[in-house]
Amino acid sequence: MPAARALLSTVFLLAAVSAAVPAASAAAAYPNPGRVTGDVGVHDPSVVKRPDGGYLVAATGDNLVLKTSTDRTAFRDAGSVFPGGAPWTTTYTGGSPHLWAPDISHHNGRYYLYYAASTFGSNRSAIFLATSPSGGSGTWTHRGLVVESRAGDDFNAIDPNLVVDEAGRWWLDFGSFWSGIKLIRLDPATGLRSGTGMTAIAGRGGGAIEAPFVVERGGYYYQYVSFDLCCRGASSTYRVMVGRSTSVTGPYTDRAGVPLTSGGGTEILAGHGSVHGPGHAAVLADADGDLLFYHYYADNGTSLLGINHLSYDPAGWPGVT
Repeated sequence: MPAARALLSTVFLLAAVSAAVPAASAAAAYPNPGRVTGDVGVHDPSVVKRPDGGYLVAATGDNLVLKTSTDRTAFRDAGSVFPGGAPWTTTYTGGSPHLWAPDISHHNGRYYLYYAASTFGSNRSAIFLATSPSGGSGTWTHRGLVVESRAGDDFNAIDPNLVVDEAGRWWLDFGSFWSGIKLIRLDPATGLRSGTGMTAIAGRGGGAIEAPFVVERGGYYYQYVSFDLCCRGASSTYRVMVGRSTSVTGPYTDRAGVPLTSGGGTEILAGHGSVHGPGHAAVLADADGDLLFYHYYADNGTSLLGINHLSYDPAGWPGVT
């Protein structure tokens, strides 16, 4: 995700960077991002296909960034979610307008946006919900606090992802560093939290894991996460990992059968060539197949939009094409 990262020790940082580098032969096998043009500078992108067939991307930035495309290739700036600011978030941001990792979707005739407010290195964080009839800048209504974390908690309330399971139940998948990725129930009527339960579904023993995204396909729930370090420009070591489960609540395991709660994860995309630190992935099921949206860093440190198709092997494991 963007910035709220644990203040890790120098030893862990060095270990994480070392662990992040895939074998040269594996990295060379990853495809470059597909062609995109226009306003494609994004961080932590999330995407929804609109009823009219266009695409709406929400991303990290001041008051949350919006971009649109009619063809999934050419993108243009569409303003911000909250052009007048979001004062209810300042308790968590220290007054900064910079909000993180929005998750955008369309349900029941309206757009839902879950997003995070925090500061770098802190788990004094919160996830909020906004809704809109059109998704346009300035049309979003603040619906309230969904979940928060405090300094004494062992989790971090950032990087939200709405999951609607096959039974129509709503869940929020979220988390970064600390004890890892969590899942809580939501009330579909309000989009806000239902109950106090919290399930751990992925973790690295306090290490670098974040940016969760769960999608159902072919009887499995696929949990995408990002390992290692973002937000360092071309020195970023982010990479996209995946595990799966037959239940939205887990247990999730990787291709080798290692539980994601024990550090498991199958790598499907990592840095290669001039593509540095790809991560914070979101999956869109489109007419021509499943697509992976993510950000990566160019050689000059600029954060850009990446889009690739996903293919599935005979056992149902995804790969980037």
